[in-house]
Amino acid sequence: MHPVRKQRLIMVLFVVIFSSLAISLVVYSLRENINLFYPPEKLVNGEAPIDRTIRAGGCVVPGTVARDPESLKVSFAISDGIADVTVTYQGILPDLFAEGEAVVVNGQLHGDGSFEAREVLAKHDENYTPPEVAETMKKNAEAQGIEHQKACGVMNYGA
Repeated sequence: MHPVRKQRLIMVLFVVIFSSLAISLVVYSLRENINLFYPPEKLVNGEAPIDRTIRAGGCVVPGTVARDPESLKVSFAISDGIADVTVTYQGILPDLFAEGEAVVVNGQLHGDGSFEAREVLAKHDENYTPPEVAETMKKNAEAQGIEHQKACGVMNYGA
């Protein structure tokens, strides 16, 4: 092989190997920061990772909000119309948090099926539903052959 070609080949191989290594390191470091959204149905079906930070969302099931009188601990259930998941949270809830309203929670799903939230996000006006929650509810409504449910207020919580 001609020395100039050999030098170019080595240079190309070096660039390819270095780039692959750099991309691999970036993907590996971002892996812990990827925060995917799961509706309650996937949490119940075991499709969500256990003990990793994820986002979940749904409508707060009326009558499920229970506050601990001694601390800021609160538990409530969220539903997507198909499944319910119990969420525990320790802290001050957003002012707009209410039963029958849409929420998105960041936290970890544990092996026993409970969800421990580190952050609770509530809707910011009466017509708003978080996009992930609205999309999930729309898919579930279509799968059941019923008309899209626009808000948590008209959702059937009997699931």
